[in-house]
Amino acid sequence: MTPPEAPVSDAGTMPPAVSACLDVSQPLVMRKRSDFLAAARAHRCGTSGMMVQARRRDDGSDLVRVGFTCSKKVGNAVARNRAKRRLREVARAVLPTSALPGWDYVLIGRADATAARPFERLKGDLDYALRKLHGQVQK
Repeated sequence: MTPPEAPVSDAGTMPPAVSACLDVSQPLVMRKRSDFLAAARAHRCGTSGMMVQARRRDDGSDLVRVGFTCSKKVGNAVARNRAKRRLREVARAVLPTSALPGWDYVLIGRADATAARPFERLKGDLDYALRKLHGQVQK
């Protein structure tokens, strides 16, 4: 018995197995330690589900960049990766509408809270933190 063939597009090429690239409306992911350290020296806002650090870049670019991190206090590698996956999904849902152009954001997972908090509340936490960091929260 032969395996079924994968669908072929009109161009005659195979579709990608996984589409892991970010599209233009999504923020770029920070990977350099120096970018994380620069964000750590800037503004921060803690919520129940995460800590958010934000800074305005001086390079004149309108790109939004985001980084994700969890310390070993969150748990073992499995727990840290689960927390970072949840942070990535929250960022994917909230940042396209709430982030300001030319800013860097670092989302830091909290022990027990990031993985256990309901997803809608995590989204609300990030939205609140962004409004507070950008000075849009009414007291």
